[in-house]
Amino acid sequence: MRWKRSLVLTMAVAVVLGACGDSGYSESEYQNPPPTASGATPSSLPQNGEPYDMVYFDNPGVNPFIDTEDDRLSTFALDVDTGSYTVARRYLNDGYLPDKDSVRVEEFVNFFDQDYPSPSLEDGLALSVDGGPTPFLQNSRNQVVRIGVQSSELDSVGRPDANLVFVIDTSGSMAREDRLELVKRSLELLVSALQPTDTIAIVEYGSRAREVLAPTPIDEEGEILNAIYSLQPNGSTNAAEGLELGYRLANSAFREGGINRVILSSDGVANVGSATDAEGILALIGEEAQRGIEMVTVGFGMGNFNDTLMEQLADQGDGFYAYVDTLDEAKRIFVDGLNSTLVTVAKDARIQVEFDAGKVQSWRLIGFENRALDDDEFRDDSVDAGEIGAGHTVTALYEIKPWPDTVDGDLGVARLRWIDPASGSPREVEQVISTEWLSSRFEATSPRFQLDVLVAQYAEVLRESMWAKQAGSDLSDVAFWSRGLTQMLPGDEDVAEFVGLVERAAALSSP
Repeated sequence: MRWKRSLVLTMAVAVVLGACGDSGYSESEYQNPPPTASGATPSSLPQNGEPYDMVYFDNPGVNPFIDTEDDRLSTFALDVDTGSYTVARRYLNDGYLPDKDSVRVEEFVNFFDQDYPSPSLEDGLALSVDGGPTPFLQNSRNQVVRIGVQSSELDSVGRPDANLVFVIDTSGSMAREDRLELVKRSLELLVSALQPTDTIAIVEYGSRAREVLAPTPIDEEGEILNAIYSLQPNGSTNAAEGLELGYRLANSAFREGGINRVILSSDGVANVGSATDAEGILALIGEEAQRGIEMVTVGFGMGNFNDTLMEQLADQGDGFYAYVDTLDEAKRIFVDGLNSTLVTVAKDARIQVEFDAGKVQSWRLIGFENRALDDDEFRDDSVDAGEIGAGHTVTALYEIKPWPDTVDGDLGVARLRWIDPASGSPREVEQVISTEWLSSRFEATSPRFQLDVLVAQYAEVLRESMWAKQAGSDLSDVAFWSRGLTQMLPGDEDVAEFVGLVERAAALSSP
């Protein structure tokens, strides 16, 4: 599976870092797009029947059911990205159903808080298992098993100093919807949340890349804010040159034993570049990640937006991908979740689940299609997997079909493996999947399990999964079951928003 992921990434980078990404408007027209007869600008109008022009998503397909007698092992890299969920939210808030190719189930579920036990800082990661029946199964015997990963929390006082380099797209397309202004306001929030001993550098790229701010301590806040305020959209999009310069600056201020990040803020589409080819960019990002400079990609805007590139560059750079549609989302990433954004507590994390063929007839992993690993790669620590930040959670859901005579006992075992960033040594834990942890009724499962199931089913319907269709489930069913969540999880604004988004999606899908 690894070569397939690499091929997809190479193709994605080649498309957008190559010589052409023309959307039909010049860069000056992006800044002042001509109005239509209705007074709307081109960026707000559907093109070719679509709500936005020039958007790129990659559909990884839908995992099948697998007979346990044929393959008892399921192996995949962990993923803490959330971009797919906020992209869908942007669509719905604009009055459209999301593009089915934009939906990655695990990123929907990753967006929400969980109820997993928190490990100590020394333990790093903890693994938990629960589950039960749900309203959305293929038959009455089936169950959903939830495998939860929780990383240790970290007090800001104990965080190492950070060397951050922002690589910011200031091409003409970033004037659309004031997306560059949202980038600038997001950076202001981050500056206010950092430690005085952290440093920030800024690179901008339009037609060419330029150093806007050399690595500067946060206690020189005025100089940093002036650099942020100076950014203006102009020119074409030379993403390759921007990344190369960004990594050079990150290396110049590299902190041994500290945090070193390149944070790419962009709509993800490039239309000019140097002679640097896709393999060259991938090699650069991969080498720097091995050195300890990780990449976080943050997407902005819709229309002239490449979700595929942003998600895959973060994967290659040992970081994560988020999409910012509002200032509140920027606050979530750069203020409320700052430690999760900056501090890696587990590198190359992966899961392997082994089902008992005598107890489980068949199984399917819900999501993680583009994170699959070969089974023999689970203990091959040279294989790139997923990085997990402080306080992050990852949730994997399996739909399983037990044999008719399976009443109790162990259905299998879940194993979690990762590299400890401090020691460089591999660590591994496991947890049995016992019927003891499975509830007999959906209503008897934990509220967070019910939320995860409903979020996953919402994503399954949006991406037009064959399994949602076979279960006879639609968005009105998800909306019906979701209405009780606000009573079960009072005060959780994300849950309340989710219920509203499902209702909106159900209304848009009605004939």
